[in-house]
Amino acid sequence: MLGTNGNPVIFAGNSHPQLVRDICKYLDQDIGQIEVFKFSNDNTFVRILENVRQKDVFILQSTVEPVNDHIMEMLIMIDAAKRASAGRITAVVPFYSYARTDKKDQPRVPITGRLVADLLETAGADRLLMIDLHAGQVQGFFQVPVDELTAMPRLVDYFIDLKLDDPVVVATDIGITKKARDFANWINAPLAIVEKRRLGNEDRVETLNVIGTVDGHPAILFDDEIGTGGTMLAAAEAVVEAGATDIYAVATHGVLPGNASTRLAEQPYIKEIVITDTVPLSEDKVNSKIKVISIAPLLGEAIRRIHEGRSVGELFTLQSG
Repeated sequence: MLGTNGNPVIFAGNSHPQLVRDICKYLDQDIGQIEVFKFSNDNTFVRILENVRQKDVFILQSTVEPVNDHIMEMLIMIDAAKRASAGRITAVVPFYSYARTDKKDQPRVPITGRLVADLLETAGADRLLMIDLHAGQVQGFFQVPVDELTAMPRLVDYFIDLKLDDPVVVATDIGITKKARDFANWINAPLAIVEKRRLGNEDRVETLNVIGTVDGHPAILFDDEIGTGGTMLAAAEAVVEAGATDIYAVATHGVLPGNASTRLAEQPYIKEIVITDTVPLSEDKVNSKIKVISIAPLLGEAIRRIHEGRSVGELFTLQSG
């Protein structure tokens, strides 16, 4: 029987140790003791350094670069906890990289989002805790319970505090429109949409036009994830041509590979880039335009509620209009 007395045991993989430290600080407890490293032959080794028999174990790993290494590391950590007779194992994945590969949109391609889900379950994960999946249907890839949190309330609070003068929320493409509409409703702003076309499998987009009115308004470019920055840059150019004034970019996940952070910072139209810390931001990607909002309190509270058998949904008091 799962022992719920005492604290949950929270282990950190190597992808985002600072986030785990912040979560444990919020919960006022120590981080679980574990060794996770690679041998000289590139094999990953994991050893749990404390008793987890019948304990409620949470393993946090954001699937960031190097993505496949971190996925494998997480699988091995889950297996180690399972073989150590953990009572329940929850994989906490703030950023689920392969959520974009959620369907066969070309001939002879995989559905990697489903493959990773199968691997996590096979390794021994009893449930998943994630934040703002790129494709909501990824939850259906799992046979175990999935709690998808959203950073939306944290981002909404930030922009309410900014007190922008009559802003317009701009969905960077049609696929993100529903979430962008919710965001717009919560900050009491109108919605516009940038229609775009992605060029094959390349990280480049061809912007078509802006649907809605942005002329004379500050624009908040909204997406769930900033990758290379191509979508945000194309959207910024489109709304500037349509007459927008100050431009803010907002997304839950700031992946920002390579020089993406620099490219966005050098765009004179963009005043600020607001992201959360689901993905760690290395020192070379930090600049004066990037504002990082911590989701540690959100994850910490969710972990506490799961551990205590309480509702996770009650975390979100904001309702869409």
